[in-house]
Amino acid sequence: MAFLSRFFSRAESAPSLSLEELLQAKGLDPDLPGLSALVPEFEHLQAEEREPWVAALVQLQALRLPLPPTWADAQYELLPQLVPTWTAERESYFYRPFIDGLCQRVLVSGQPMPAPWLTLWGISEMDVLERSLDHLREKSKDRPFRRLPSGIYQSDYGDGMDAARLLLPEFWGKLFPGQNTFVSIPVEDVLLVAPQVLLPKLLEAIGKASAGEGKRLMSAILQLIDNNLLVANLQDPHPIAQPQRELRQGDLLYAYRVQDRDLDPALGVGADMGILKTQQGKAISYAIWVEGRPMLLPDSDLVGFISAKGEPLGLYARQTLPRISELRGTALDIWGPRRIRFEGFPTKEQLGRLECFATPEQMAGIFKPAAATPKPGAPAPSASPLLAQANSPVPPHLRGQTLGVQDGE
Repeated sequence: MAFLSRFFSRAESAPSLSLEELLQAKGLDPDLPGLSALVPEFEHLQAEEREPWVAALVQLQALRLPLPPTWADAQYELLPQLVPTWTAERESYFYRPFIDGLCQRVLVSGQPMPAPWLTLWGISEMDVLERSLDHLREKSKDRPFRRLPSGIYQSDYGDGMDAARLLLPEFWGKLFPGQNTFVSIPVEDVLLVAPQVLLPKLLEAIGKASAGEGKRLMSAILQLIDNNLLVANLQDPHPIAQPQRELRQGDLLYAYRVQDRDLDPALGVGADMGILKTQQGKAISYAIWVEGRPMLLPDSDLVGFISAKGEPLGLYARQTLPRISELRGTALDIWGPRRIRFEGFPTKEQLGRLECFATPEQMAGIFKPAAATPKPGAPAPSASPLLAQANSPVPPHLRGQTLGVQDGE
């Protein structure tokens, strides 16, 4: 351990600077709140460890975050927390990637732990993570999951830490022995578990939880495979493939909407986003690019263009946008999902190079379904390949459908 290594390491090759000298060199107040309790930890440090220790103080001050309690007190108040990756990137706290879209953090007395606290304690991140899991494991004993009328299971701990139990599959991974296990944590206080035959019921429960007041986490379905947790890779023709795609797009859309609030208006305008469905039930994300100001374009399946006069110019495949070589975007330096900043706007000729998904007339019909009836004798507009998004994450043809009996293989 780091504490014992201080007594058995080689002699120091440089004189140790005092805390007062180092604080003065960094322009720090020696009377920082909470600093006096940490001084004994500093006094045990070798010369080469002292400057990084004070640098951690500087970092906390720059982030306007408090100094930690002593490790002697904090070690008993650690618990794990799961947050979306975009939340971890947005906030100035310690985090570690867990799975695609989720990160693991540590709570100390209910508050997220800043990374510099590890340096001030002289404790490794692995020690802190393992201790936090041990505490949650102890809190979770003898608390069974609740079986819902649908047949799936839901956590029932009542302490707001339900989603964090995703880190402890020993409490839920064997609820359906011999069957593939699927889970979801749509909000902080809900953990849902289902076998493959009840995936439609799991979708219904995810929709219900997401519509509540809990803090949103990740609605996409996860799968436990050989003690490894992954985002469920459900591919067509699996009947839940498209609902899973829609759930993942919904999570991304939510992240973009939060990101919108942090965009610098001087850089341009964030594109409006949404999800459309084809007549086959396939969910497709879109972004709307309006002429007139620099556009901060998110990743999406489609891009819809609107002229400065408000006229729809069509929906086009986002991946074909590089065919307009004259429009060169620059990546925006911001937390969370990617955005590209474009200053120009494509001409009609340039739009013709892109793969068209919906003509201007079809685009108008998609976003204005209540448009006026055409004049008598006028040609009817072309049929749109898209349908408006339904409120339910489950396509109509799947509602109430079962997936058959699953064997143990």
